[in-house]
Amino acid sequence: MQGKNKQLFRYLDETLGRLIKDGYSGLILGPRQVGKTTLVQTGLEPVKNKENYLLQDPSLRLEFESNPSRLINLVRALDKNPYVFIDECQKVPALLDAVQLLLDNKEAKFILTGSSARKLRRQSMNLLPGRIKRFYLTPLLWGELGFLKPGEIQQLKLPNLNKSTGYSLEESLIYGSLPAIVQLPLKDRRDFLSAYSQIYLEEEIRAEALSRKIGSFARFLELAAAESGTNPNFTKLSNEAGVSQPAVKEFFHILEDTLIVEKVEPFLKNARKRILSSPRYYFFDSGVRNVIARMPLTDKLLNAQKGILFEHGVMLEIIRRIKVLNQNYKVFYWRTSGGAEVDCVLDMGEEVIPIEIKASAHVSLSELKGLKSFLNDYKGLARRGYVITTGERKEKLTENIAAIPWFCL
Repeated sequence: MQGKNKQLFRYLDETLGRLIKDGYSGLILGPRQVGKTTLVQTGLEPVKNKENYLLQDPSLRLEFESNPSRLINLVRALDKNPYVFIDECQKVPALLDAVQLLLDNKEAKFILTGSSARKLRRQSMNLLPGRIKRFYLTPLLWGELGFLKPGEIQQLKLPNLNKSTGYSLEESLIYGSLPAIVQLPLKDRRDFLSAYSQIYLEEEIRAEALSRKIGSFARFLELAAAESGTNPNFTKLSNEAGVSQPAVKEFFHILEDTLIVEKVEPFLKNARKRILSSPRYYFFDSGVRNVIARMPLTDKLLNAQKGILFEHGVMLEIIRRIKVLNQNYKVFYWRTSGGAEVDCVLDMGEEVIPIEIKASAHVSLSELKGLKSFLNDYKGLARRGYVITTGERKEKLTENIAAIPWFCL
């Protein structure tokens, strides 16, 4: 089941399997093409009493749009208490009223998938608390690609789930880690990512924006991708996209709600120094970010943007692990007006772990002024810090700072 052209195991496989075995309902959120449909269909294979409604089918979607309550009659015609799978449920949000009724009457169990929390919030999102467990599926994590060795940060540890896929870290930084990309020949990857951008992003996400702003949204999307991982300059984005600053902020909300960007806020807890307070946004997949920003998908890109891409790769991996581990951890960054900076602050409530990301094999203490400053400022919260490197070996730099290779994260 592993390797090229074969289905890869996902961390959510076991979780979803337990959910179905125990008879619970679930909602799996994630961007398009991360494998939600495959995950659910695989999980439901042992279930005999089930029905699928895949809303990518235009005719089915039109039927439900014209009469959402028809779902109730269809489900009641099935054997008692079936499992019902509705794929991309945000395409017909009105269906969720019918889902709620069937759940409340204990007439069916549901597995729903969706790629737009925005559309779901507009109608019937109230059915979820207490009725449906929520999960997130992302592009492939490093352990799903077979990259990992025993981890050093206990709170983020995951096992390797698959044997080596033949895919490399460098490839993941250029082309991303959507499941289809990993299995495609090199020559076809750019075309796939371009199609993803045009079909899934430009059509689906633009549909979230006002029609008169489609051109501006397209310009904004390219600029936002190029600045992914930085503190966006709203004035510059506004001028270059040709829209107001409030419109730029609304565009970022659209990207958040459609799960295309991850928002990382500044760490502000008990700060003694003035902290820069604007958020950063990371596109959910490096390959999608690169193609939208019109970057060359070659080794030249890695040479030109090695630090940016490596930081993206590590930040996305940390964010994805928190979702897989289903922990209430939060990810922040830290930067003072004086220039001290830490790329990632993992906040676990009573303890925080500052993590610096360096795209080099060896790191000296002189490069870690921000990390040392953070550990000094937050002695009560932060007991140790880490530097993630491209090196091959772990290194103890001070009593409370360790450098670890990326594959030991």
